Amino acid sequence: MDSAAALAIAIQEGYRAYALTVNYGQRHKIELAAARRVAEALGAVEHLILDLDLRAVGGSALTDNIAVPKNRKESEMFTSIPSTYVPARNTILLALALSWAETLNAEAIFIGVNAVDYSGYPDCRPEFIRAFEQTANLATKAGAEGRKFTIKTPLINLKKSEIIRLGLKLGVDFSLTHSCYDPSPEGWACGACDSCRLRRKGFQEAGVPDPTKYMAFK
Repeated sequence: MDSAAALAIAIQEGYRAYALTVNYGQRHKIELAAARRVAEALGAVEHLILDLDLRAVGGSALTDNIAVPKNRKESEMFTSIPSTYVPARNTILLALALSWAETLNAEAIFIGVNAVDYSGYPDCRPEFIRAFEQTANLATKAGAEGRKFTIKTPLINLKKSEIIRLGLKLGVDFSLTHSCYDPSPEGWACGACDSCRLRRKGFQEAGVPDPTKYMAFK
């Protein structure tokens, strides 16, 4: 949902958008198909899917034989790092995006991180983004030659409800998106993981019908 809104913002700002999705061995592999739908619907110039199997590393409920936490209290979501944290995931994803951006002669990398409803993930915080941007400009040929990269985080200070309203204003069809960490084989969202709960709360606060099919509310 956040990535779809970030893509819509990039296009609205006049960028030729190249969308990157990583198949890193996540249990919610259905998000790959959702990413294809979103990239096509919003008009990305190209959509690249990279394979990088982080199941070999493990350490996360998304890539290992660890149960996805369900029905956690909001106080837990915002004060502790959950087992769905994938070790260094956003560092890895941004590094891959940086590599492609340098090849494309791109100047900006958009990422849909959010520090308000971020469910405890340290790699969604502004200080991480600032540090990575500095690294990007130190560690690349482009940066060394004076062509600087900007890491853009247009959603970082928005609540989920604000992201939803903004996305709808920009033409995002949220029925194409997927958020659940533990979906059914048919693609229904569980309704109880942190991601589902934050998504449902966002739609409720935005006063907009949630198009998601939830197993918990069949």
